[in-house]
Amino acid sequence: MTRHKLRIIPLGGLGEIGKNMMAVEYGEDILIIDCGMMFPEDEMLGVDLLIPDITYLLEHKHKLRGIVITHGHEDHIGALPYILPQLDLPIYATKLTQGLISVKLKEHRSLIKARLKLITPGVRFQVGGFKVEAFPVCHSIPDAVGLIIYTPLGAIVNSGDFKIDYTPVDGRPTDLSKLAKLGNEGVLLLMADSTYSELPGYTPSEKIVGQTLEHIIGDAPGRVIIATFSSLISRIQMVIDAATHHKRHVFIVGRSMRDTVKMALELGYLHDAGQVLCTADDLKKYSHSQTILLTTGSQGEPTSALVRIANRDHPEIRVHQGDTVVISATPIPGNESLINRTIDNLFRQGANVIYGSRSNVHVHGHGSQEELKMLLTLAKPRFFMPIHGEYRHLVIHAGLAKSLGIQESNIFVMDNGNILEVDGEKARIAGKLPYGNVYVDGLVLGRHAQVILRDRKLLSRDGIVVVIVALDKNKGCLVGTPDIVSRGFVDAEHDGTVINQGRELVASTLGKGHHTEQSAIHTRIKETLSKFFYEKTKRRPMIITTAIEV
Repeated sequence: MTRHKLRIIPLGGLGEIGKNMMAVEYGEDILIIDCGMMFPEDEMLGVDLLIPDITYLLEHKHKLRGIVITHGHEDHIGALPYILPQLDLPIYATKLTQGLISVKLKEHRSLIKARLKLITPGVRFQVGGFKVEAFPVCHSIPDAVGLIIYTPLGAIVNSGDFKIDYTPVDGRPTDLSKLAKLGNEGVLLLMADSTYSELPGYTPSEKIVGQTLEHIIGDAPGRVIIATFSSLISRIQMVIDAATHHKRHVFIVGRSMRDTVKMALELGYLHDAGQVLCTADDLKKYSHSQTILLTTGSQGEPTSALVRIANRDHPEIRVHQGDTVVISATPIPGNESLINRTIDNLFRQGANVIYGSRSNVHVHGHGSQEELKMLLTLAKPRFFMPIHGEYRHLVIHAGLAKSLGIQESNIFVMDNGNILEVDGEKARIAGKLPYGNVYVDGLVLGRHAQVILRDRKLLSRDGIVVVIVALDKNKGCLVGTPDIVSRGFVDAEHDGTVINQGRELVASTLGKGHHTEQSAIHTRIKETLSKFFYEKTKRRPMIITTAIEV
């Protein structure tokens, strides 16, 4: 049998939080792990989200065998509606994850008939030339798994997002015995979550949040509004349980939250034994002290229900004095200003807002340093590659591995697009693919959207100036006075002098010459006005010229 080199190619999730996607290649087979999205940075104006660059996968489409999903969070499934139309592949996922993928595709009105394949932890399944086995991991969502991929060169392990919680809400802890057994048999390569590698100690149990929510709901004098991710099924169950205990009724606000709750109830991942879930039509039947509103918007998303409530923009719900609002989530990097603005607006309307790590209304679903060290100790990998995290997280995780005795030469801190080649005895970074961000702005903008973003930054900072000139069709000379219209540049009412001087400058620049080439006219006007406006205002507006023949 011909032995090929095993190639590991991260297409997202390294040097960043989100956009997780990994390609595992051996011979004529490529298996894909996860397919996530990421929120844009502040300067990416108008961009809705970012998705992985799959150029390499499209170029090797004949080798693709399937996508295996570790769990149902957006940073692991959010790119599927955009990528599935390009890669018609079977998707392997656990039961709840399948449900969340179906909800996601329905939200996007996707015409793709996803080929969903159910995987059961502990049961091996075939994906092309790979044998794959999922094992349970504890995370902030049920049905999360890590993956063991059996290759001709040895077993590789992808931890997925995980923590070690001995009292998980769903009763399914991380399968440490499977990892220990595998470690004794031999692990070729371990790829492990690095998101919270900076934090010493252990991550607190999810049960702490349940106890905190129980106290908040029991002590609140009025209505309770709880914002969290729609995919945090265990958190939603905690709210339902606390509402049952305190004889309150739960109203789901927001389409994505309603769709997810409906799906989770149907699949048996949510239970409403006390029949406390109600429809919006019943909201007026109960006093504020009898109600809980469960909503999206924990990240300050502009169109989410909580933000619309905070902005007094929601058609049905207004904040009242005495309301208690709970933000039950950790800010995703880059979303802090949006969340802070939402919290301020809620406080202004008289709400008591409970948020932040010290309030114990959220614990993250990722292992801290002691849990990461435990995974490394159990798996005993020959080679180690930290994944999922900004670059500093990867470096710190690599340091933990080194402190446990893994040779530095066998530890690989990678960037998206790097190619890790493993031949069984040795491993090396064997180059890098051309790689760039793919922006989604309603429709996919693609890799080469830098010009669009540059123009948006320019418009947001310095505004736009439109110059309209009329030219004699036969003589090619200027007719009348040029017109200049500006938006976001200067206030024409108070700073009209700059605009008037600009008109005169355009007129003198064109003079009485014979102008036949419009591109030359545009260039002369742009160069002249750019220099003039910068001298007068220290700003560089976008200049658009229109020449009309009369």
